[in-house]
Amino acid sequence: MAEDISLQKRAQISKANRTMFLWIATASVLVGASVVVSFFMFKIAIYGEKVLSAKQATETTLTKNLAAIDGLKGEIRALDANEALATVKANETDQALQVILDALPSEANSLALGASLQNRLLVGEGAMGVVLESIQVEPVQGVEVGLGADAAAVVDVGLNEDEHSSAIAFQFVVRGTDAALKNVLNNLERSIRTIQVKSVRISGESGGQTMAVQGVAYYEPAKKIELREEVVPRD
Repeated sequence: MAEDISLQKRAQISKANRTMFLWIATASVLVGASVVVSFFMFKIAIYGEKVLSAKQATETTLTKNLAAIDGLKGEIRALDANEALATVKANETDQALQVILDALPSEANSLALGASLQNRLLVGEGAMGVVLESIQVEPVQGVEVGLGADAAAVVDVGLNEDEHSSAIAFQFVVRGTDAALKNVLNNLERSIRTIQVKSVRISGESGGQTMAVQGVAYYEPAKKIELREEVVPRD
């Protein structure tokens, strides 16, 4: 009898141990799953905050741009009515703002610069008594290289790193009287193009004075404004 009772107690203890093991195992699985789910929920929440922050930054930018429109319109109207710009228009039918676009072209067109220097500033109207000995315009490296196979590169005119990206270097040699050479420099100063003279060297010869000029003309690459989608990285 005592032996039967002992066996029953052992069976009950064994059953209780199995039950406890099952409860512990189940609890461990639930706790582990909860930790994993909580971790992923935390990452999703952090990513959602990053997305909201990017959206808020976009909204702020758009709001500032919209607020600046009226001011920009006013500045454009003021420039369009500027008498100084109107007096230097290339064509009477052009708007005054066209002068700004002509002064800083959106493309690095070295051939057009060479033609402008030669036909309008050096041997064109207002440059009487000047003989053009030579002219060279350097194609912009990385932009026009290979476009003008016959174009000769000019010597270094001391461009810094920033100027190389938006400047066209040139040099020319002209011959004439003192007054004629002075008039050439005045033509460069009055040019609608943004031109910076880097060096001027004048020498006397039997046929008159010879002047070698090195300089750069500038252009402003066009800006592209567009709306685009941006993917916010998860990491």
